[in-house]
Amino acid sequence: MIGVNTWVWVSPLTDEALAALAPRIAAWGFDVVELPVEHPGDWDPGRAAALLDGLGLGASVVLTMPPGRELVGASPRCVQETQDYLRHCVDVAVAVGAPAVSGPAYASVGRAWPMSRDERRALYTELREHLEPVVAYAAERGIRIGVEPLNRYETSVVNTVEQALEALPEDCGLALDTYHMNIEEKDPSRAVRLAGARIEHLQVCGTDRGAPGGDHFDWPGFAAAVRDVGYRGPLVIESFTADNTTIATAASVWRPLAPTQDALATEGLAFLRTLMT
Repeated sequence: MIGVNTWVWVSPLTDEALAALAPRIAAWGFDVVELPVEHPGDWDPGRAAALLDGLGLGASVVLTMPPGRELVGASPRCVQETQDYLRHCVDVAVAVGAPAVSGPAYASVGRAWPMSRDERRALYTELREHLEPVVAYAAERGIRIGVEPLNRYETSVVNTVEQALEALPEDCGLALDTYHMNIEEKDPSRAVRLAGARIEHLQVCGTDRGAPGGDHFDWPGFAAAVRDVGYRGPLVIESFTADNTTIATAASVWRPLAPTQDALATEGLAFLRTLMT
């Protein structure tokens, strides 16, 4: 299955934007639409579910961690509010029929600080303590949590699969993104195999955040590793539009990454179809 995140075109997602995008995404031949939950209430999960079902599209759900959403190094109130937000994302996943909620569920993106080994060990203990209730809430509803390592410029908490396996509760899954893996993993294919059956979600894009395929990433090696670990979920193209100042700044998108955003999606889709056959 191949999917695409609506961030390729718009942020935040709205009912109106999804109603305009989803038929085009289906017509191009995608299987899945990835739905970001930036702020509860931006879009209606019931309305989205009916729309996607009518088009024969599946859904995946991604969380966001702007400043103020923290599971570590924060006040009890902040942690509680973040847990409540994550539970909301689980409820959204149930409503739209997504199997997992994925994203960097530990600290706000852009928050980074140096840690000693002992400090990191303590931080991971805190993370497990605060993440476990959310994982349990999700499990009760048939949803998995996939926690995403990010690159060093976006976080200092979890950058690699190895760190994620140390940091996360054993019943929590991983979400991997080729963009971050290209920066942080010495061998992305080995990292996929290390994550193995704990992979809940995979996001893909070119090494410049453009369409997958027109870059230097070892796509054949990555595809072989994905097959080897038995991953059956979607490969979802995640990129961003430079037309939205907020998201462009957050993702450091300073120039167009394709002739058009539609081209980024469709060229990526064509490559991934060839790659995974």
